[in-house]
Amino acid sequence: MSVKGDDIFMRLFVFFDLPVAKKTQRKIAARFRRELQNAGFTMLQFSVYCRVCRGQDIVDREIRRLKQIIPQEGNVRVLQVTDKQYGNMLLLIGEPKKEEIIGAQQLLLF
Repeated sequence: MSVKGDDIFMRLFVFFDLPVAKKTQRKIAARFRRELQNAGFTMLQFSVYCRVCRGQDIVDREIRRLKQIIPQEGNVRVLQVTDKQYGNMLLLIGEPKKEEIIGAQQLLLF
């Protein structure tokens, strides 16, 4: 049985390092975080956000949306991995966040 590209769940990561020395820079960084959350991304670590996407079309759409909201300064990177690759990630210390556990359970419902 072959799997269509639209049926593959992907994880889209956003990694960023934004300047926060000035008050205006802190506001811009906070706005970027809010916009990520409004777009369905959850925070894995302070400057690492992740979103589940169903298929490459959704990944491409989210990358286009990210390009529209990125700040003028700083460093923003995007990485996409399959859900299977994401499942192989090791958590060396700490506990998974509640959002990570709920997200994995919701995928099982699809």
